[in-house]
Amino acid sequence: MVLEVNVKLVLEYDGSDFHGWQFQPGLRTVQGVIEERLGRMLGEGVRLIGAGRTDAGVHALGQVAHFHTGSRLSPDVIQRGLNALLPPDVTALRAETVPDAFHARFDARSRRYRYRISTRRRAVGRGYAWFVPYRLDVEAMQGAARVFLGRRNFASFCNAASERSGYICHVTACSWSAHGEDLFFEVTADRFLRGMVRTMVGVLLDVGRGKMSADAVRDALNAQDRRASRLTAPAHGLFLVRVDYDKDESGVT
Repeated sequence: MVLEVNVKLVLEYDGSDFHGWQFQPGLRTVQGVIEERLGRMLGEGVRLIGAGRTDAGVHALGQVAHFHTGSRLSPDVIQRGLNALLPPDVTALRAETVPDAFHARFDARSRRYRYRISTRRRAVGRGYAWFVPYRLDVEAMQGAARVFLGRRNFASFCNAASERSGYICHVTACSWSAHGEDLFFEVTADRFLRGMVRTMVGVLLDVGRGKMSADAVRDALNAQDRRASRLTAPAHGLFLVRVDYDKDESGVT
């Protein structure tokens, strides 16, 4: 009997040419590409479990995933071998062995997303920021963002008709910052619903344009109805920045 080991990967990818993270037959997905390359390298079928299922066009700077393997290759060798086989729009930043019980999705304590808005039309980098040609009141957007803090029902900010695990998310940080010609929205929560961050950005943009107030955002959130939230920001400005775990005796973080 071959004893399997559990390997944790930290991944970076450009989501522009992917149909999201989750495997879909006949479509190019991040999970599908990595599983195929791992299987080729290890000579066995591999099931890769990600911490979050990013949508089509969404990027990642620190996605976390894990898989079990009977291979005796060290994590460093797996990382180097995988990167030699992966296409240029996916990179394995780190690989390490973790306890058998570690689960990239269920053990995650929090996820952090960042959305980038460009206040000028750009040719270079246009695939990583949403160009918004309007004057925005960032202070008003920041004030309205505080509405999302805490444990809330985000049914109004979810693109999916249903979520098996419900619509409750605990948002622990939510803020805007300006850097030159760019605006950044960062939000951290224990979990995110499909399309949630992009809908938050769209609603807050309406606040910045003077079309909504913070009270209207609160009303939309409390409505628990997707029809209460209108504009959804495009996917190409969104990044999964990092996934955090509790540190245990084994050093898993």
